[in-house]
Amino acid sequence: MSDTTTLNEKYSIPGAIEFVNNEQGALVARVATPYGAMEVALQGAQLLFWTPKDQAPVIWLSPEAKFKQGKSLRGGVPVCWPWFGPHPENSALPGHGFARNLDWQVLETSQLKDAIRISMKFVPGEEEKKNWPHQAELILSITMGEALEMELTTHNQANSEFSMTQALHTYFNVGDISRVQIEGLEGKEYIDKVGEETCRHQQGAVTIDSEVDRVYMDTTEDLVIVDDALERRIRIAREGSHSAVVWNPWLEKGAAFGDMGEDGYRNMLCVETTNAAKDIITVKPGESFTQRSRYTLEAF
Repeated sequence: MSDTTTLNEKYSIPGAIEFVNNEQGALVARVATPYGAMEVALQGAQLLFWTPKDQAPVIWLSPEAKFKQGKSLRGGVPVCWPWFGPHPENSALPGHGFARNLDWQVLETSQLKDAIRISMKFVPGEEEKKNWPHQAELILSITMGEALEMELTTHNQANSEFSMTQALHTYFNVGDISRVQIEGLEGKEYIDKVGEETCRHQQGAVTIDSEVDRVYMDTTEDLVIVDDALERRIRIAREGSHSAVVWNPWLEKGAAFGDMGEDGYRNMLCVETTNAAKDIITVKPGESFTQRSRYTLEAF
């Protein structure tokens, strides 16, 4: 990992982006534009927060989140790759893959009118290839202006194809989980992973009043989080994704994590852009696959 001096010499943009060690000593990029602010950790290329001007944060980070080398961080937007959830063959391997736990390299930063973009790269090392024996490069570009855009691209640099699942595991900040609903999944089939795994169909908008862990299938439509408490709507537009995950651990499971904060479940909701369950991606030799998310706020 580079130090802040080296990173700032190469990639800082005066008044817009700088690299610092945060209060816990983690190396982060701090970004500011006329539209708001965001922060990205180099470990996992994890977006930690996005706060549009004159708004409450859109992305939730647990007040109890602890930065530890090689460990996942509760909240923000973890990058789940090259598998989502438990490894399909070896449950002893880290859940949601290894990309979110390791350091990424900064590729470039740029200013696009009133927006700022930062791009980062991750290449699996020899240790990671022991469990996922493929030659690949992963690039995440995050652009913040009036909207927040995230673009995750996998390049297959080998002579054989490989398959993968993945996600942008986005934690949204909400005013009160009991006063939130998600539009855009009406009538969709989903895998309910709470208790015995079953397949169900969504009736009406999604509401949360207990633990929810669902993989919605065959969905490409925009999703909208309607937040009565904060009086706003968050629109999630997706490309390269035919599935979506909705997750909230609720009280008992959230407390057991130890890093959710007191009643943290009340103010977070994961609505994830995914390639999960049967939405498996195969990348041929020399080709690439890109998944995109775009988040915007709308009038209530």
